[in-house]
Amino acid sequence: MIIVLRLSHRPGRDERTSTHCGLVARALGADEIIYSGEEDSNMIENIKETAQRWGGKFSVSYEKSPRKAIEKYKRKRFLVVHLTMYGLPIQKQIRKIRKNKKVLVIVGSEKVPGEIYQMADMNIGVSNQPHSEVAALAVFLHEYFKGKELDKKFPKAKIKIVPQKVGKKVVEKG
Repeated sequence: MIIVLRLSHRPGRDERTSTHCGLVARALGADEIIYSGEEDSNMIENIKETAQRWGGKFSVSYEKSPRKAIEKYKRKRFLVVHLTMYGLPIQKQIRKIRKNKKVLVIVGSEKVPGEIYQMADMNIGVSNQPHSEVAALAVFLHEYFKGKELDKKFPKAKIKIVPQKVGKKVVEKG
């Protein structure tokens, strides 16, 4: 089980990036995303609607306190992995991470408080260069699942893309 915790969402500023974190989490194999920061019911409903239309099981929720969310999942014996450019290289740590079937993946927003670094079991760098949290999440999930997430099936999808060499083909079920 992979759960993503998106830190410090700010409506009006982070909507696109936070939405993309949710879409990437869903598409690349995570089971759930939790948002902290300011509550944004519109963004959460948009992601829920996307998950419903495009199929598969995926949950979206809000937790005001990231600390409470981290503590909750630590009690449930999740490995807490914080994605940060300051962390240890993913390519040297991913085997250790994969040994855990329950992972809480933390992705930041604005400046991440120091306590998050302390609470995490592992601070992991997808790159030690400035980059997007969406990209870090995508690379992390790709590495964790060894690329198998790209073949993931989404049961009960109302919309499906039929891959084409040229053009677009979309099949919609009533």
